[in-house]
Amino acid sequence: MRFQLLGLLSIADGEHAAVLQPSKPTNLLAALLIHSGAAVSTEYLVRAVWDTEPPATARAALQSCVLRLRRIFAKYGVANDAIEAVPGGYRMRMDRESLDLVRFRDLVRSADATGDAETESYVLKEALALWHGPVLANVSSQLLHRDEAPRLTEERLRALERLCDIELARGRCREVLAEVWEAARRHPERERFSEQLAEALYRTGRQTEALAEIRAVKERLKEEFGIDPGASLQRLELAILRGEQLGVPQVRAVAAIAATARSRAVLPPGEAGTRRPKAPLPAAALRFPAPPARAPASSPVAAVPARPAMPAATVAPVPCFTGRTEQLDAVRRALTADGPGTWPVVISGAPGIGKTALALQAAHLARDAFPGGCFMLALTRADGSALGAAEARAQLPPPDGAGRRLLVLDDAVGSEQIRPLLPSPGEGVAVVTSRRGLAGLIATHGGAVHRLDTLTPQESHQLLISILGAERVAREPEAARELARVCGHFPLSLRIAAARLLTRPGLGIGEGAAWLAADLPARLSLADEPLMSVPHVFEAALRRLSPELREAFVVLALRGDGPRTARAAPEVPEEVLEQLADAGFVEEGPPKPYRIHELLRVYARQRGAVPPPRTGATTAPG
Repeated sequence: MRFQLLGLLSIADGEHAAVLQPSKPTNLLAALLIHSGAAVSTEYLVRAVWDTEPPATARAALQSCVLRLRRIFAKYGVANDAIEAVPGGYRMRMDRESLDLVRFRDLVRSADATGDAETESYVLKEALALWHGPVLANVSSQLLHRDEAPRLTEERLRALERLCDIELARGRCREVLAEVWEAARRHPERERFSEQLAEALYRTGRQTEALAEIRAVKERLKEEFGIDPGASLQRLELAILRGEQLGVPQVRAVAAIAATARSRAVLPPGEAGTRRPKAPLPAAALRFPAPPARAPASSPVAAVPARPAMPAATVAPVPCFTGRTEQLDAVRRALTADGPGTWPVVISGAPGIGKTALALQAAHLARDAFPGGCFMLALTRADGSALGAAEARAQLPPPDGAGRRLLVLDDAVGSEQIRPLLPSPGEGVAVVTSRRGLAGLIATHGGAVHRLDTLTPQESHQLLISILGAERVAREPEAARELARVCGHFPLSLRIAAARLLTRPGLGIGEGAAWLAADLPARLSLADEPLMSVPHVFEAALRRLSPELREAFVVLALRGDGPRTARAAPEVPEEVLEQLADAGFVEEGPPKPYRIHELLRVYARQRGAVPPPRTGATTAPG
């Protein structure tokens, strides 16, 4: 069992977490965990639990509250002595394995001691991944929100500033842009985030936007406080106006960062969640570095990985990964099962359904079982064409004898492409993502298939909370549910919609949902990231089909009666329906009726609204 404080206060067991309801025992637990290891006075705890209205018999009431908290602990298997009564108060002793706050601080300290930019970035990303929304979101204590939450948030923001500085110094401006954009918008009072955003924009060729960002900061500071921005931001503005080439940001260990950037070829990260990698990444095998070894209990510094060969983002948890609990646990168990482990694990489903996100999250959870590392290979190029089996195999480095390794083979187009890539007996295991079920691969090599459907309404709601924050969603809970419905409960759609809302903090969730619904799915795209687009993903997937299958799919969408299509379009042969189901465009099938996900149906109807010209053989629209 472990306690999670960095977000919703909860008690976690493995991948499952029980979120505590706002109550006086929850206030008490939060106060003790924030001061883990220290004796917390009775007077402070009374104020933390009851704020300005403590009961007349405060000490007895606090003892009763402790008993209630111990009963909650017993329900979740937490030891009865987790809360110690000490002279003058109470104490809870937590370590890095039992409390995420302790682990976060340990990781930040170890990052500070590494002296190596790549490793420091790796460790900071692992630390920041422990945060899952605003701290103390389900704690009602006004005292804790006033005195403790800002201090904890400050620790996170300092770590994020350090990480963004390091990434900018390493030249990873595009990769850090989304992170620093969100930080600058959420924390306009922190001038450094705005400076980092302007620098990232300028370094990626967006000079006008960089200047607009700086001038917006200057106007706000002048209007609200009557002051000018700091000297650092003013120097940056002058350098941009002159078109100067910027030097390395002034951060700790600049020499080490510069040396690392010169000596190592750093590749951009692979697909995270539903984002497609940029060229030329699909033609490269990506090495997931093994996680840092655990430091001895007596050492405050975690051991440094011996040879990290990829950015830490590829082994960190998928940002805001939500739901898929059963599938995630099943994939992780399959990857870490005892034995030779050569049977493939296939994750299939419609385009944009979150297959790669599940594969990467499972790889993160199973990483300790693969001392030989984890490699990801994108099996399609940026233009959507597939790698040949021989070309794909040439991209995978040979085993180096370090132990079993994990291959993540992403976006496979068929079984024949996969078979030559599977690890040899004893070498490791492969997890394959594909829109197809790859039944032929399973028939010849065994293994398991996990077919993903859209998120449930509850999972969609939780994903929006994870991205937008509990406070913003709580202000418009019904609008958030409508937004999830408009997005068809597709993870890709939800992430795009949430990204738009994050960059427009003044826009209400309901307003965003109505705007998207007026022109689906065209508006489910991001202007600065053309590949992050639902129409692009759907169109690229549709182009893989034969003309006959494309037309059959549009026919089903145009003539279907609600979500069920088998009875509504009997003229479509069952073998065609089966091929569409295998390609991820139609779900279920015999003995159940076939169905099309609603967002795919909207897309197909829009695409097939104008009948195509017919010349001889039947062709697909568009």
